[in-house]
Amino acid sequence: MVDVGHEDVLIVGAGLSGVGAAYRLQTEHPTRSYAILEARDAIGGTWDLFRYPGIRSDSDMFTLGYPFRPWTAAKSIADGGSILQYVRDTAAEFGIDRRIRFGRRVTRASWSSEDARWSVEVAAGDTTEHRTCDFLYLCSGYYSYEGGHTPDIPGLGDFGGDLVHPQKWPANLDVTGRRVVVIGSGATAVTLVPSLAETAEHVTMLQRSPTWMTVLPGTDAASDAIRRRLPEGVGNTVVRWKNILLTQAFYQLCRRAPGKAKALLRAGVARFQPDPEVLDRDYTPRYDPWDQRLCVVPDADLFKAVKKDKAAVVTDRIARVTRTGVELESGRTLDADVLVTATGLEVVACGGIDLRVDGERVVPGEKVTYRGCLLSDVPNLAICIGYVNASWTLRADITARYICRLLARMDARGAAVAVPRLPNGPMERHPLLDLSSGYARRAVDVLPKQGTRSPWVLRQNYIADRVTTGLGSVDRDMEFRRRPARRVADRTATMPVAGA
Repeated sequence: MVDVGHEDVLIVGAGLSGVGAAYRLQTEHPTRSYAILEARDAIGGTWDLFRYPGIRSDSDMFTLGYPFRPWTAAKSIADGGSILQYVRDTAAEFGIDRRIRFGRRVTRASWSSEDARWSVEVAAGDTTEHRTCDFLYLCSGYYSYEGGHTPDIPGLGDFGGDLVHPQKWPANLDVTGRRVVVIGSGATAVTLVPSLAETAEHVTMLQRSPTWMTVLPGTDAASDAIRRRLPEGVGNTVVRWKNILLTQAFYQLCRRAPGKAKALLRAGVARFQPDPEVLDRDYTPRYDPWDQRLCVVPDADLFKAVKKDKAAVVTDRIARVTRTGVELESGRTLDADVLVTATGLEVVACGGIDLRVDGERVVPGEKVTYRGCLLSDVPNLAICIGYVNASWTLRADITARYICRLLARMDARGAAVAVPRLPNGPMERHPLLDLSSGYARRAVDVLPKQGTRSPWVLRQNYIADRVTTGLGSVDRDMEFRRRPARRVADRTATMPVAGA
């Protein structure tokens, strides 16, 4: 094991969250040393990992983009390549790319109360590195990069064509003139179908049940007009808040008056699919809007592909997969040369890192989140979990700014350690992701829980979070401890070693 050295803060993950966290840290705490450990060989996280055709955002870029570096391109619903370039350009502009150590996969992190620091084991090719840090900040999301979720589908191994999961899309896969069946009805399937239909003979989206969809323009004319008429900084801020408020208003309508929300969404789809029977069968879910994420259909591309008879939506259950296609419970058969299992993500907590505190293993599923980003009884560790009902970056930036507040409060108190402690008395625990989606159900026992009262609730409300997390007490339910005497002497004798 190679001893690399010490950082004040180690950030894990160089995706959208990690780059944003680094910007906030170096801006608000310029004297603190930090490094970003990235398991892969490139910046971008999700946007570098996923390479399937048509990959794009399902959130508008004016809120998915960073508030400190506004999105300026015309496309509001942007393609994955543009988003990836945006993240990389941001890292380069602020010198963050120089702090990234690529090919470093964190496998274990152990907290020592005696030393008041994390000891981190990192796999770097054939070498194991040992690093230490005062604060560990996990910006690795909540799904496995190793592979996606594929349910147990009878006969799947018998299929004779190309079998693909979107998370492992082959670079050389050509669907030109071929019949494609996409299993799934979530955002990935809704993205894939119109893109594949451009060259395939035909694409079928096979779903067990429908998903609520909303048609949005790929380019936001109102936002473009605002940005043209106002000074650059003002225009970007106005557009960002316009989209935040509209998204939050519709989410509240869905939760408080689901019947009205259903009627609005159904009317939106009916503009492109007016047949009432088809609308009921294939586009009207049994659940309320925002019990699962809404699927954005930019510029109605899915419906245009269906209208051209290049694609179809089929609602049925799989009886079995055969060598040449899919047999359905209704007796119908779908012939396929390519079968795509757009069936979701494999959920992991804390990047799958083996976390330990004073030798005792931390089980994330048994912990409760504090301010949506710290874990009960775990010192000096933060996780980044974005919103499910709005852009991921909105919540990620709130978290990054809160961590900077916490570090400043620790400095003011002369503390080296901050540990969230659950208050006395009973408090119910609920799943962290308040959705009925398959990946959210699979995450119930994997991810930490949330409580029922502040600061132990992960709200899905950006405006409320800006107030409570941005201005709320940092001391509430928080235990602070000073640096051990031996560490004080060590810091006086030697300076921290910069990460290699």
